[in-house]
Amino acid sequence: MQEILSAWTGRIRALTASRKTRKMLIAFGIVGVLLLVIPEFIPEKTDNAVISTADDFVRQTEERLTALIGRIEGAGACQVMVTLENGVEYVYATEEKSNSDRQEDISGEDTRLTQRDDSESAAIIIDTDSGREGLLVTEIQPTVRGVVVVCEGGDDEEVCSRVSKVVTVALNISSKRVCITKLS
Repeated sequence: MQEILSAWTGRIRALTASRKTRKMLIAFGIVGVLLLVIPEFIPEKTDNAVISTADDFVRQTEERLTALIGRIEGAGACQVMVTLENGVEYVYATEEKSNSDRQEDISGEDTRLTQRDDSESAAIIIDTDSGREGLLVTEIQPTVRGVVVVCEGGDDEEVCSRVSKVVTVALNISSKRVCITKLS
């Protein structure tokens, strides 16, 4: 073991004997340290399209509808309000454990079969950078209850018809859930 260690030490000394080699090793070391440190100072990318709460959903939907309706001929300036039936729902992966009991009672001519199913459901937990979290399977976006549009052209039937059609198609809701009125 001692011989192997001294052989390696000799090789390292031979490599570092050259001034050029020492400079290269120092440069590689600095580059390696920088590669480890720089990611700490770079902010993580955030995806603006991700909707994490019902408030985010409402805000983004109102902004998009306002911009869309503002482009409809005759609509003019507008304000949009969106109401929801429910918030964002998260569906997590679960693990099912089933314990099945089957018993048969036989007494004379009567046969009785008793079966009991006990099943347990537990969320699957994973370790992430931010701690332990449930394994998210899907995210169900909120359901729109209604939309109120207040626009300058809200007193014109043709404008109201176009605005209503845009809102109902964009949100996949019925026209009964859309109210359009004139901006004062």
